[in-house]
Amino acid sequence: MGSATGVAKANQPSGSGISAGDARAIAKEAYIYGFPMVMNYQTMYKQAIDKNSPDFRGDFNSLNSAKSVATPDDKFVVTPNSDTPYSYVWMDLRAEPVVITMPKIEPNRYYTAQLVDLYTYNFAYLGTRAFGNDGGKFIIAGPGWNGPTPAGVKSVIHTETQFAYGLFRTQLFNLADLASVNRIQAGYHAEPLSSYLREPAPPRAAPVNWPKPSDDMSASPTMFPLVNFLFQFCPPDPSEKDLLVRFGRLNIGPGRTFDFSSFSPEIQQAINDGIKDSDADVAVVMKKINTDAVSSGDMFGSRDFLKDNYLYRYVGAKLGLYGNSKQDALYFGYFLDARHQPLDASKSSYELRFAKDQLPPNKAFWSLTMYDGKSQLLVANPLKRYLLNSTNLSSYEYGKDGSLTLYVSRNKPATAKESNWLPAPDGPFYCILRVYLPGEAVLNGSWKKPQMQPVQGGA
Repeated sequence: MGSATGVAKANQPSGSGISAGDARAIAKEAYIYGFPMVMNYQTMYKQAIDKNSPDFRGDFNSLNSAKSVATPDDKFVVTPNSDTPYSYVWMDLRAEPVVITMPKIEPNRYYTAQLVDLYTYNFAYLGTRAFGNDGGKFIIAGPGWNGPTPAGVKSVIHTETQFAYGLFRTQLFNLADLASVNRIQAGYHAEPLSSYLREPAPPRAAPVNWPKPSDDMSASPTMFPLVNFLFQFCPPDPSEKDLLVRFGRLNIGPGRTFDFSSFSPEIQQAINDGIKDSDADVAVVMKKINTDAVSSGDMFGSRDFLKDNYLYRYVGAKLGLYGNSKQDALYFGYFLDARHQPLDASKSSYELRFAKDQLPPNKAFWSLTMYDGKSQLLVANPLKRYLLNSTNLSSYEYGKDGSLTLYVSRNKPATAKESNWLPAPDGPFYCILRVYLPGEAVLNGSWKKPQMQPVQGGA
């Protein structure tokens, strides 16, 4: 996979001196390391490069917005939320920085711009938590820029990679509120720094020959050439020096060329086995997630926060790419019921009961969203109801003791329960409980999510 950027290739070790055992171990490490980068690239390719893609959102440095929340037809990323209409900007920061404008909005609405680098680290945030709701102009700069801060700019934010993603979320209170959200989205803006300063633009960066992702790229050795390709836009971090030397034994790393066919059949098998070995690592983390020993707050964040925990970054990308850092949102997964059985609406119905005053503490809102267990996408249903959330608390039915019970099933429950019903598919599913701007009790773990209780005889 080549590019027109002229990056020199490093001396290539042949890989002939490596044992099958070492190759297997390195392949697993490199796969876990590179998977989030490849998933991120697939999104970038669909949204900013392939103009024939149904998910194309606009050219680099062009900010565009979805006019409504996500539906089952949205497939650009797994486990999307359906509470906040998205806005998007893929930034090419090689030639110059990009200036992002956040509009001033009302104080009781949550909005945010999550800034993600090519490794999928959340390197910064704009919006409610980070800067408040007064808006402002912000410079997003690549690793090589050290210019002065222009007048009128609230903050300069640096990223370590030459391309970055801005993913905006604007809280939608209800469908009648959509016009207000769209007006806010119209106030989001991105432009090159030279345009903001009304100065001549610097020379353009070299064109890139973007490799087209293949369907199997994220689950086979075909991903490693793409990881190598992406390294040219990711100046190596000093903390990864030894790791990249180790990866180099399989020709994986900056400036290297990975050619699977150049390895012996024994080493090829070892590489494939190493990739499959990652499944066991995921299973270990999933057990911790299902017992609440690990949360989304452990899997998403900055490089400094994750401290080289590539496994957690990998699992986070598999479960829901572009998860927020915990200060902005925490995600509680429901994959198993209270009896530790996989959730399956063809076999059972379920109830989720919040005792009085035990709804998730937050400074924004919470939501419980349904996902198909196979596709990891939203579930189509006649009500077009994909979630239940705190903005609709007044519409729910409550118990005499003040509790709130949510009903999860494939069949519509009795009329008295319908307002509290979250439709499920006729088969495996999972739910994500999102808590935006989580309260201290959620952040410190003293608040515990209720268990998903199977209903005897229900299906």
